[in-house]
Parts: sequence; C-alpha cells; structure tokens
Amino acid sequence: MTMTSKLKLGMIGLDTSHATAFAELLSDEGHRYHVPDGTVIAAYPGGSDDFELSRSRVQGFTEELRQKYGVQIVDSPEETAEQCDAILLESVDGRVHLEQFRRIVRYRKPVFIDKPFTVNAGEALEIIRLAEANGVPVMSSSALRFAEGVKQAAADDEAGPIIGTDCYGPMELQPTQPGLFWYGIHSVEMLYTFMGLGCVSVTAATTAHHDVVTGIWEDGRIGTVRGSRCGNMTFGATVHREKGSRPVDVYAHDKPYYASLLEQIMAFFRTGRSPVALSETWEIIRFIEAANESRSSGKAVRLRG
Repeated sequence: MTMTSKLKLGMIGLDTSHATAFAELLSDEGHRYHVPDGTVIAAYPGGSDDFELSRSRVQGFTEELRQKYGVQIVDSPEETAEQCDAILLESVDGRVHLEQFRRIVRYRKPVFIDKPFTVNAGEALEIIRLAEANGVPVMSSSALRFAEGVKQAAADDEAGPIIGTDCYGPMELQPTQPGLFWYGIHSVEMLYTFMGLGCVSVTAATTAHHDVVTGIWEDGRIGTVRGSRCGNMTFGATVHREKGSRPVDVYAHDKPYYASLLEQIMAFFRTGRSPVALSETWEIIRFIEAANESRSSGKAVRLRG
C-alpha cells in the first residue's frame, strides 16, 4: 500500500446512521464533501437485542451498505479486521465496545471508536490499556468537536484565553446508555474542545425536561452543559474569553460535521496520530459518569479520588 492508495476500511456495528453517512461520504465522488481516502470493503452488522434503537435499525443499514455501496457483510469482527487496513468501530451501543475491541486488538490495525467510547470509566481505561499494550492507535470523538463553527471558535483567540464555556444541546435519555452517554456526550465533547483537560468535580441539576451540569476545573474555570428534552433541540455554545464572550453557531456552515469528523479519522488512519488524546477521551467518559452520579445524588462528585 502506498500513501496515495485508498485505505481498505472495515466497519463493525451497522446499527447507526453514522455507518451509512460515512459510507456515502467515502463512496460518492459527486458529493460536495466527498472524502476520497478510503473505501469500506467489509462490515460486521452486530446489534444489541436489548436496545431498540440498535435492534430495529441494524437490518436496514446492513442492506443499504450491501446493496448501495457493495460492502461485503461478514460474520465476525475478526473477519472484518483481517481484510482491512483500518477499522471504524461504529456500534451504537457503548456497552459492547470493550468486548469488540478485545476481539480485534491483536490485528494491530488503527481503530476509530464512535461515541460513546464506553459507558463507564473502568472500561474506557481497559481499552486504553489494551491499545497501548498492543501498539494499536485509537481515536474516539463526537462529530460536534469538528463542526466548522466549533473549530473556528476554538481557534479564534483574539479576545484572549478561554475562562469558561457554556454548551447546550438535546439530551434524550436511553436506559442502556445512561444519562449523558446518549446525546449529552455531544455537548460534553464541545465543552472539552474549548476547556481541555483538568475538570476536578461536577454537579448536576435535573428535572423531567432539563439537565444542567457544572464542571469546575483545577485552575478555577467553570464550564457547563445544558441538556434539553423539550423545546430547543439544537447544539450551541457560548465561549467566554478574557476580553469578551461569543456565541458559537454550530450550523453556520453547510459542511456537515460528519464530513469534518471523517476527514480527521482518515488523517488519523494514515498517521496513527489522533487529534484527541486518549487521556482526554477517558476524562470525558469519567466526566459523564460523575455527572450521572450527581444526577442521582444531587451532590458534587469528584472525577478522581
């Protein structure tokens, strides 16, 4: 394989619209935001019987990949890994990611693990341990991190360093992906894009319709996530810098954030260097885990010790 040849990609988990969105961007040369660096050649459907949003969608997405994009459907994660240069682990159920990663880590192919990385910090730490022990590059991220409006706001430091951030978005609840792990993770990813590592404690307030999670960083900065289950279902943020605050319009650009994310994934597959450190991915999972604990107790929860 040369640096100019297309990467052969394997996909694990066809129970999410991300699978077909990525396949379209990679395959459709007429798409305005076509990503030309790879093609999905093999996929394992997966699916979780106890998760309706997985169970009800896996067959349709599997048939679309087979018929529309010519993807070979295989019987196991291992068979997928054997045939490809890099792996998109797309299973919508974060509970299965550790088990699926264990089955493919020995192939030593770079792996993108879609959100949520896991649904608890212990399993996240085990994936990181396995990756490091086997020399496997791993990347995980929500597409919201790479939305064009988010990237521009993070890079525009004319008003000085960031002193706080307030993010918001939809926060539907799914029992199998507790609390913020389902849709709340997108807003948390945006928060970390602006704030970076270093949150020490979180406190959550919750009602039937809304959640507000407040994180305190070790340097004294404060960041918040507001999740809604009624009314406004869009994503956004306000970034506070030393010399002023500015809103972040996630939808200001017509480039879909899936395309921006996929560009980052393909660069990662080529280089083995993730734009998101695994230490940050772990802290995001622990932030959500702590926020969920606080949703139940109403008390501040420390991320470590």
